[in-house]
Amino acid sequence: MARIAGIVENALETLLPPVDGAEARLVEAMRYATLGGGKRLRAFLVMETANLFSVSETCAARVAASVEMLHAYSLVHDDLPAMDDDDLRRGKPSTHKAFDEATAILAGDALQTRAFEVLAEHDTHSDPEARCELVAALGAASGARGMAGGQMIDMVTEGQVLDGPAVTRLQALKTGRLIQYSAEAGAILGRAPYRQRHQIVAFGRDLGAAFQIADDLLDVEGTAEETGKTMGKDAAAGKATMVSVLGPELARSHADMLARQAADHLEGFGERAALLRALAAFVVERRS
Repeated sequence: MARIAGIVENALETLLPPVDGAEARLVEAMRYATLGGGKRLRAFLVMETANLFSVSETCAARVAASVEMLHAYSLVHDDLPAMDDDDLRRGKPSTHKAFDEATAILAGDALQTRAFEVLAEHDTHSDPEARCELVAALGAASGARGMAGGQMIDMVTEGQVLDGPAVTRLQALKTGRLIQYSAEAGAILGRAPYRQRHQIVAFGRDLGAAFQIADDLLDVEGTAEETGKTMGKDAAAGKATMVSVLGPELARSHADMLARQAADHLEGFGERAALLRALAAFVVERRS
């Protein structure tokens, strides 16, 4: 993960260069929100699934960078006072605290549009159909039927008691869809046959669900030093999570089951998918 994070960091530096002029502050905020932080889990998924299909590392890194831009935009907006109102992200002040709210909003907007711009560029893939599929899939994963829709549900259900299926759907949209896309993107780049692409999508879906439950557990049991985020904010805001529905012990067992299920989807790829199967175990064992 550290090796791939370095490759993607270099791609982000290239794709988000500093600029001069009146818009320089905007680009500075975009770079602040995106560079030098995070696990790069989504980027790792893109790179490793693309590797299953012998995709050029340079092309895969561009797609991985675009996902990280999209993810960074979502975090910038999520931290705003109108959303989760969080002053800490990745162990440093949130973008709206380091700059200001208006700049943070524009930085998020610009990161989102840059993510799609990168996918549409010829250097990402020589086949225009593949580029169109990447754009369409990311749009579906991040829009009203994906991440943004999940965030809306999360906001309107604050303080409500949700059952397990309702929480599962909320988290599948808010967090899971972008993780699922990150896995699928590598298969799109590799022009994978339908059956293998379906296996990759199923892996990403279950991995995303396990990841979010592990995140919920960290919010209850972790520390700000470990995670770089404010702890206990879900409970304070009255947000429904699988931990609040099942309790920590059952939630952890459920996450472990999902991680094993995710790894099982990749059996057909043999040892080539060993790192991805290891990732499934990592997401539920991590402390950050």
